[in-house]
Amino acid sequence: MTTQATQTTSPTAKPQGSHHWVMTVELPGRAMNTRYGTWTPPQGATRHDVFLAIKTDIARNNPEMATANVVFFALEPNQL
Repeated sequence: MTTQATQTTSPTAKPQGSHHWVMTVELPGRAMNTRYGTWTPPQGATRHDVFLAIKTDIARNNPEMATANVVFFALEPNQL
């Protein structure tokens, strides 16, 4: 998953994606993993598409978590 650059208001700020996300997955009684980041989904992507992409990325980086339960997922526009 690649974060695409967006315009920032500070010259020292790192480019961020259009959306901020948080996902927590758990293998009950064995392990829990929380990840977060920013991402600009491709044009036409749905919330479900983003959910699956993030869960797939977590499993790619930690194969044990491929069958984990999602206990929390948040996806919001990355703006105040």
